[in-house]
Amino acid sequence: MTRPDETDLGQLRISRALTGLWQVADMEKDGTTLDPETAADHLAAYHAAGFTSFDMADHYGSAEIIAGRLLARAPEPPTMVATKWCPPPGPMTAEIVRAGVLERMERLGVAQVDLLQFHWWSFEHPAWLDALHQLAALRREGLIAEIGVTNFDAAHLRVAVADGVPLISNQVSFSLLDRRAAGPLAATCADLGVRLLAYGTLCGGFLSERWLDQPEPAEITDWSKMKYHRFIDAAGGWDGFQGILRAAKTVADRHGVSIPNVATRWVLEQPHVAGVIIGARLGERAHIADNAQLFGFSLSAEDHAVLDAAFEGTQMVPGDCGDEYRVPPFLTASGDLSHHLAEMPRAVRASDGLRGPHVVTGTKWEDIAGYARARRDGEIVSISGTTATAGSDRVVAPEDAGAQTTFILDRIAASLAALGGSIEDVIRTRIYITDPADVDAISEAHGQVFGAIKPANTLVVVAGLIGGYRVEIDADARIAQS
Repeated sequence: MTRPDETDLGQLRISRALTGLWQVADMEKDGTTLDPETAADHLAAYHAAGFTSFDMADHYGSAEIIAGRLLARAPEPPTMVATKWCPPPGPMTAEIVRAGVLERMERLGVAQVDLLQFHWWSFEHPAWLDALHQLAALRREGLIAEIGVTNFDAAHLRVAVADGVPLISNQVSFSLLDRRAAGPLAATCADLGVRLLAYGTLCGGFLSERWLDQPEPAEITDWSKMKYHRFIDAAGGWDGFQGILRAAKTVADRHGVSIPNVATRWVLEQPHVAGVIIGARLGERAHIADNAQLFGFSLSAEDHAVLDAAFEGTQMVPGDCGDEYRVPPFLTASGDLSHHLAEMPRAVRASDGLRGPHVVTGTKWEDIAGYARARRDGEIVSISGTTATAGSDRVVAPEDAGAQTTFILDRIAASLAALGGSIEDVIRTRIYITDPADVDAISEAHGQVFGAIKPANTLVVVAGLIGGYRVEIDADARIAQS
């Protein structure tokens, strides 16, 4: 049996086919917990076959504990364990972040987490950047070997790296059906030197012979298929999906492999992908021998032509990577997450003043100069000139105007949300920049947010901005009275 290829990811050496443990949560959803030692026996079989890297998360049931039992057995060669921390939005102090990492270490039974991957639900709450800087401090302390993120779009990945966070990876959905990661995120990864860990490569098992030429299921019971059935719908429906399956079958037959092999190999050969994460249902189904076939063939130009032709029968899943968790259409197992997101703590809150509700964000000049970040008067909201400022006065991404623009627009969106509106209510923006060379980066970041909204806009070059910022933006919005 062919052993999996390996690659360097930062200071880590990983198998290019990681074994994913998200199915543990589905297997334990009835309240029954898997026996850690028995489940670790199943992981040991993967490890013995050369699949020495495993991916889990704080919310994957007992996955970290199971992996910890494998690690306690000290198998050789060394095991790489990647886990995730997905805290609810809120203040990310040093104490909170340390507690999150220490919990991961305790469950895994390790003195250092190999790869700590961070997920954040809403970028309107800027504490995500505070959390990443705290994780970087823990990395310097030795509690973490490397830091990654999960479900970050291209724009926010750029903000993090431009602000000095030493990220090595971004874990995102990537498959024959969901090809978003081959778009803007691919170019950003190439520019920043960040690599992708791809999940969902088999779309919850839909990309397999089992579903070839089969009718669309009327009822789905497991979480993975609930989720990826939504992806099939978003990509144009069952007929287009069947076209991809037939194309993958043509390629598979040419190489004497399976449809899952072809689907996963296509992702693995993308130049910015470090590894693919293939889920395992421990004790129920093991696909070790089939997964190993990934490394016994490669796709030819003719193979790619067959698959590209099938792609023409589908449409791109909307948005950028990670949008499925943050904006409609919510492509998750549970569907619409708008209620879940609405219940999360807001970054800022509105206060009643002498002239109506307003928002302050805690930057030092708001107090010094006596102004609000945003003020609502009936349907009209006026938003003050906003810069990329974290906390009281720290300049975010000082050398990257596009990243500053993304951070600014998140702050504007948060202010509007506190006043009962959203970024879609913006009717005008004004952009002040200091270097004409930044126009493209700033405009692209602005267009990423406002491309479908089309507010009026003015952009001017000024001699300078207080504090050394590269860009400042103010805005007007109209929120319909309910």
